[in-house]
Amino acid sequence: MEVKPSFQEIIQSETPVLVDFYADWCGPCQAMTPVITDFSSEMGELVKVIKINVDTNPAVASTFNVRGIPTFIVFKNGEAVSRQSGMMPVAALRSMVEPHLVK
Repeated sequence: MEVKPSFQEIIQSETPVLVDFYADWCGPCQAMTPVITDFSSEMGELVKVIKINVDTNPAVASTFNVRGIPTFIVFKNGEAVSRQSGMMPVAALRSMVEPHLVK
């Protein structure tokens, strides 16, 4: 049986991790799905992208003070290094992550 890594284990990465805090009932969150998909395929191995459903993971959302969705937080080495809420284009996601890429 495969053990899923914990959220803390995932964000401890030197590779930036973009976390998409969302909910299934959230229209703007659903509208961001293709944008996130495009961003993820464009960035490839340079960035990890994970989605956290705030309804099924309220403790994680609370820990990072997520009040509105969608909220995007970039983590590097376990630290939140960039944060933005609301809908945005791929270019805005890229600008959140690029300063934190492993050179």
